[in-house]
Amino acid sequence: MSYLIFGASSGLGKELAYILAKNSNNLIIISRDERDLKAIKSDLENKFKVNVKYFVVNASSYDEIKIFLNSNLNLLDEIHGILFPVGMMEVRDQILNDMSISNSLIQANMGVIAYFLSKVFPILVKKNKGVIVGFGSISGTLGRDVNSVYAASKRGLESLFESLSIMALNTKLKIQFYTIGYLDTNLSYGHKLLLPRGSTKKLAQIVYKNLNKNYKKTYYPLWWVAIVTIIKLLPFALIRFFYKFLLSNSIKK
Repeated sequence: MSYLIFGASSGLGKELAYILAKNSNNLIIISRDERDLKAIKSDLENKFKVNVKYFVVNASSYDEIKIFLNSNLNLLDEIHGILFPVGMMEVRDQILNDMSISNSLIQANMGVIAYFLSKVFPILVKKNKGVIVGFGSISGTLGRDVNSVYAASKRGLESLFESLSIMALNTKLKIQFYTIGYLDTNLSYGHKLLLPRGSTKKLAQIVYKNLNKNYKKTYYPLWWVAIVTIIKLLPFALIRFFYKFLLSNSIKK
């Protein structure tokens, strides 16, 4: 079988590429970093004797996605599944973002995935088989004063995959979505975090193990289930009060 990984040059995407190749699956890997893609392709083909194609595409660019899709629809006919371990953060991300920053964040974290699926979903429906896997963020659980557009985009992505799962009800397509907390990647390096980081390698193993399940929506690491459940039970007015209390204390310091 063949899988397409959107965002395969590092972190979770790279781990997914390795576990899929290790289990004799051919790959199409996409990222904007050609040097990393070349190295991964060479390593996977040498180690696991699989076929790996790579494409340099910027996930925040509709134009590049459009060019890729228009030029490679024949390749998409061959794939069994698509995984989207892709995303982008910006240190200046707030409600008052410059429009170019907000647009890039929305496109990379939700918009281009929606566009990609609009072209690929009909192909998989026609084949009546395959799996589509999305990855959200725990930050999308709640409105926030930092990483605001990133969080909103990830919340939108979760809704998009819920809609996708409903559209796939009368097919044999499998739709899966993972809401992810802190991971041991460059994005969390150097940050003081309240909870331990999860392993990208372990998450990749879980994703691979679940690929044949009809529908899957879960959190990783699993302790986030309890935290999110509590947050969703709280009135948002109370959450705003906590925010105000924390902000006032930080100003006093």
